[in-house]
Amino acid sequence: MSFGSQTPTIILLKEGTDTSQGRGQLISNINACIAVQDTIRTTLGPLGADKLMVDSKGEVTISNDGATIMKLLDIVHPAAKSLVDIARAQDAEVGDGTTSVVVLAGELLSEVKGFIEEGVSPNIIIKGYRKACQLAVNYIKEISVRIERSKEKEFREMLNKCAATAMSSKLIQSNEGFFTKMVVEAVLALDQEDLNERLIGIKKVPGGGMQESLLIKGVAFKKTFSYAGFEQQPKSFKNPKIACLNVELELKAEKDNAEVRVDQVSEYQAIVDAEWRIIFEKLELLVASGATVVLSKLPIGDLATQYFADRDIFCAGRVSSDDINRVILAVGGSLMSSCSDIHDNHLGSCESFEEKQIGGERYNLFQGCPRAKTCTLILRGGADQFIAEVERSLHDAIMIVKRTIKEQTIVAGGGACEMEVSKYLREYSRTVAGKQQMIIAAFAKALEVIPRQISDNAGLDATDILNKLRMQHAKGSRWSGVSVKTADGTADNMDEFVWEPALVKVNAVYSAAEAACLILSVDETITNEASQQPQAGGPQMPRGAAQRALRARGRR
Repeated sequence: MSFGSQTPTIILLKEGTDTSQGRGQLISNINACIAVQDTIRTTLGPLGADKLMVDSKGEVTISNDGATIMKLLDIVHPAAKSLVDIARAQDAEVGDGTTSVVVLAGELLSEVKGFIEEGVSPNIIIKGYRKACQLAVNYIKEISVRIERSKEKEFREMLNKCAATAMSSKLIQSNEGFFTKMVVEAVLALDQEDLNERLIGIKKVPGGGMQESLLIKGVAFKKTFSYAGFEQQPKSFKNPKIACLNVELELKAEKDNAEVRVDQVSEYQAIVDAEWRIIFEKLELLVASGATVVLSKLPIGDLATQYFADRDIFCAGRVSSDDINRVILAVGGSLMSSCSDIHDNHLGSCESFEEKQIGGERYNLFQGCPRAKTCTLILRGGADQFIAEVERSLHDAIMIVKRTIKEQTIVAGGGACEMEVSKYLREYSRTVAGKQQMIIAAFAKALEVIPRQISDNAGLDATDILNKLRMQHAKGSRWSGVSVKTADGTADNMDEFVWEPALVKVNAVYSAAEAACLILSVDETITNEASQQPQAGGPQMPRGAAQRALRARGRR
């Protein structure tokens, strides 16, 4: 009789924790990602559909921007959340291709789902995908076309074409000629070393048509809160001197509950007189500096407003930090926290300043700025939803132009680049033995989802189009892609000026492959027990703590 010790049961996770593992869990994760892909794939391409999303507060968003849709979907499946991350990363890094990266990641997982069901190890698939990803990226860099900036006219034309391609699938496609020029001018107005897109201010004014949108090569911001006396101030200046302050010009009660004790009425009057004297000293110093436009991040009260009006000086208080920083970048000068010792080099200048009515709002415009490293887009449209989608579309185009300026390499869009890389990977896979051949071929097939989905969304026969594209690429037509304008559905998209920065494709392939490999490497999902909500009677203890408390009461 054996009396060997029996291994005790070890409870590692607390009661209520849900664990799922094995091949079934991996396939479940893949299915979740494919479901997300199915939701977003119809928005791809120039004829993609929009999505209407309503959040928990009832706010409506209409968009076909991949990053916006993924953010608003409120995905709860833990594996599918990785697709939200890659869409956001693509939007932050490149600005466009957010739908493509999600669709491609879902297709990469869909292609290997059969291998997983047949028992192929995920590690073998991950190894093959990483190899194929590196080959694809290297090939995109090899075939990309570089346009040198030495030829300024050709370079600007390239920026226009890239911006137009970014807008081709957006709501503003019908006015892409108008907005393309606006976007390129806006990006070229920035500091070409930094190219900080945040310095392009975007203001939205409901009403009017899209064609009434304006590009201000300088700064524009909405008229701030004003006091009595404001309307007496001049609203237009030529070559003004501009003072930017972080100073409060207002009589107000003491802060922090300050307490002042006085014995005589004359002492109280001395305190009041001192407050008036302090603010008048500030105002006199500002007038003596020669400034004709005074802006401040802090309030400018009614006393100061009337004082400036009597001396033909314009003032605006409570200007936002972003706007006042952009004013300083455009007109020069510096932000001052004191009104004393103001010299000419502390003041900015521009050719003209005016307060202008735009739609139902009044805007302060600074134009003809000598150091204009910033600009402002004032967008018009019939509804807030419409203007918000125009803003998202312009953001994508601005990011594309910015990346094109930095990288200066382009590829053809419309699925042409994906088909060429797919052909290259198929040919390479035939030189590899074993399972890796099938996995690299699966990666090549997954790339074809982009032209296939563009064709489907345009109402074309996707199978017929793909067969034509495979034949054309096999014959050496490197940039053949889907075209919704030609009769047979295909065209040389480099000649058709459907251009995209090579960085969009490189980043999309990298991100999609990494997301697919990440999901394939997960073999178990552990979900902790949800915390219980407190009842109306007060805070509720966790179940285990409640049971221990009851046992303790029983012993007493």
